[in-house]
Amino acid sequence: MKRFKSVKLASILGIIGNLFLLIIKAIIGFFTNSQAMIADSFNSAGDIISSVMTFIGNKIASKPKDDDHNLGHGKAEYIYSMLISILMILMSFKIFKDSFLSILDNGKYDFSWWLVVVCIITILVKIALYVYTNMLYKKYNNLLIKANSKDHINDCVITFFNLLSCLLSLKGIYFFDGVVGIGISVWIIYTSVKIFKESYDILMDKSISEETKNKVFDIINTHDEIKKVIHFNSTPVGYKYQISFTIYVDGDLSTFKSHDIANKLEKEIDSKIQEIYLTVIHVNPIKIKKGK
Repeated sequence: MKRFKSVKLASILGIIGNLFLLIIKAIIGFFTNSQAMIADSFNSAGDIISSVMTFIGNKIASKPKDDDHNLGHGKAEYIYSMLISILMILMSFKIFKDSFLSILDNGKYDFSWWLVVVCIITILVKIALYVYTNMLYKKYNNLLIKANSKDHINDCVITFFNLLSCLLSLKGIYFFDGVVGIGISVWIIYTSVKIFKESYDILMDKSISEETKNKVFDIINTHDEIKKVIHFNSTPVGYKYQISFTIYVDGDLSTFKSHDIANKLEKEIDSKIQEIYLTVIHVNPIKIKKGK
């Protein structure tokens, strides 16, 4: 399936790109003792873990449904997205601590133009990865790719401030290096919590959005033979939803005719609404008062 193959390629590119950035950031960061660059290298390490988890989660989610998993394996995307967010939060605490201690100790570092070069390379690589993954997210609505896409653009912002701290050190302003490190950690926590919440909502079977529900009822309302709708329920199935509800039709209709209405409506909803994976409709008869 193109969706899963594209996510697989995105995760592989993420691993390669972030591994390259981790190596050059770590070498220059530890060589110059720049807390902002060291924090940025930890951020790249976290990105590698995220890309690996994206790869694994996507591989599991791509498996078709079987006897043990009747609705498929789509929720693996959200389990691994949640794991990514937890790891990013834990990593950010380490960055925050080291950066805060750096400010208290008035930590200085040895300026090197290599710091500037690494920042520029990072921004260029991350912009390229963001453009690619954001395109995939808009096309396939995959939360794993969304998490990676946001992470790439966040890294561009983070590295920009890292670059600014490098240039300020030329004027003897070193505290900003620690401030940037703290800013990086806070930003990672913020984005991680958002990803965690999105994953949590799906895993806890959050209901379909009102917008999508309204689309369903817009289709139902075009069928005059449907007199009433009750018991509307929705369940997340990977990145889509399974919905079920009960319709009431004229009790004088034949069993074949009433169920034919439901069958056609199921197919219409499934084909017209992208967010719907499966529609299940129960039919009940209702007594219709005939006019004179």
